[in-house]
Amino acid sequence: MQKIQIRTIKEPNLSGSFSISNLNTLLSEKDMIEKTHRHDFFFILAIEKGNGEHQIDFENYSIDNYSVFILRPSQVHQLLLKKGSKGYLIAFDSNFYSPNEKLKKEIFLTVSRNNYYKLKTETYKKLIPVLNYIFSEYSNKKVLFRENIKANLDLFFIELFRQTKNSDIQTKNNSYSIKLLEKLLELIDIHFYNNKQVTYYAEELNITIYQLNSITKKTLGKSCSQLINERIILEAKRNLTATSNQINEISFHLGYDDTSYFIRFFKNKTGLTPENFRQSFE
Repeated sequence: MQKIQIRTIKEPNLSGSFSISNLNTLLSEKDMIEKTHRHDFFFILAIEKGNGEHQIDFENYSIDNYSVFILRPSQVHQLLLKKGSKGYLIAFDSNFYSPNEKLKKEIFLTVSRNNYYKLKTETYKKLIPVLNYIFSEYSNKKVLFRENIKANLDLFFIELFRQTKNSDIQTKNNSYSIKLLEKLLELIDIHFYNNKQVTYYAEELNITIYQLNSITKKTLGKSCSQLINERIILEAKRNLTATSNQINEISFHLGYDDTSYFIRFFKNKTGLTPENFRQSFE
């Protein structure tokens, strides 16, 4: 079965992996055109000035001045960024940056759940010196430069966190619920192929189904079943658009022995058959 193209970071001189590129240099002579692919790292596009189109997991965004895009590992995207755009492209994996301190971790998780931030001019201008400093540290690689980069990533995510809805409330939320939600999403990501019942995840988290649904509805406004189904549909869409695999191959890959059932399930959730969905993206 054909797999979706996965890109990795090649930074042998760093502990973990991190890179930052100046868009002025990358786009001085030609557009950046990236066909559908996925990464095994976090990908940040900070646009001070620019235009183009960005599709992330089938959501279409117009690239504009003072915007930030954040992709989590495994998300699928395609990108057109016009020549002359200004800003930075950052990539790092969880071995390089993964906050352990509770508040910083919750901030990072909250911020990275959103793929797109359209910022006011004055807000983005607060990020410019932070991004410039990260680029300088990465370029010069003086003693403790990794720690300086991580500290400035903290500042970057704190500023974006301030742009999220009810950020003041979120800092006071029950960290137990946040921790369980994080673990649930991780479990779904790993096990949704073979475990599609809410019971499985409640048992893995050692809580009742009622408690689990209470947490997901309070934090995300959705039931656990909705989260599982959305993850299945998302992976189906990724494979339908980024590979040439047959429908029965995709069905089996997602844990469905009965292709007809999978087709009905997909159509019920999207309004299109898998084949019609694939054709709509050709």
